[in-house]
Amino acid sequence: MGVTVENSVRIDKWLWAVRIFKTRSDAAEACRTNRVTLAGSYTKPSREVKAGDVVTVRKTIVTYTYRVLAPVSSRVGAKLVPEYAEDLTPQSERDKLNIPKETIFIQRDRGTGRPTKRERRQIDTLMEEFYDAEEDMDE
Repeated sequence: MGVTVENSVRIDKWLWAVRIFKTRSDAAEACRTNRVTLAGSYTKPSREVKAGDVVTVRKTIVTYTYRVLAPVSSRVGAKLVPEYAEDLTPQSERDKLNIPKETIFIQRDRGTGRPTKRERRQIDTLMEEFYDAEEDMDE
C-alpha cells in the first residue's frame, strides 16, 4: 500500500490526503461553501492542484495557509504530511485558537454528568454560530 504521487490531483482529495480534513466529503463541502481558496480565488472540489500552489482553508475563526509540495491522492500518515504540504499559516492566525478558550464558558448544571453526543453536537453548532457571527462583525 504505497502513496500515489501524481502531477496534479483534485483539491478535495489532496486536502483529505494531507489530513487537513477528516473526510473527503468534509473537504468537498468546505470547497462548495467557499471556505477553500486556491491562488486567491474560491474553488470547486474538482479543481486540480499541482506542486507550488498555495491553498487557504478557513476553519472556524482561523484561516490556514498551505503550499502544495507534491500532489498526493491517497491518505498519508501524520509524520509524512510535511513531505506533501508546507504550513504557511502566520502565528497571528494560530493565536486566535487560544482566545475563545479564555472568553467563552458554557454553564452545565451540577450533577448532569458529561454531555451526550447529541448535546455535544448542539454545543459545537452553537460555538460555530458564535464564531461566524464574530467573524462577520470583524469584516
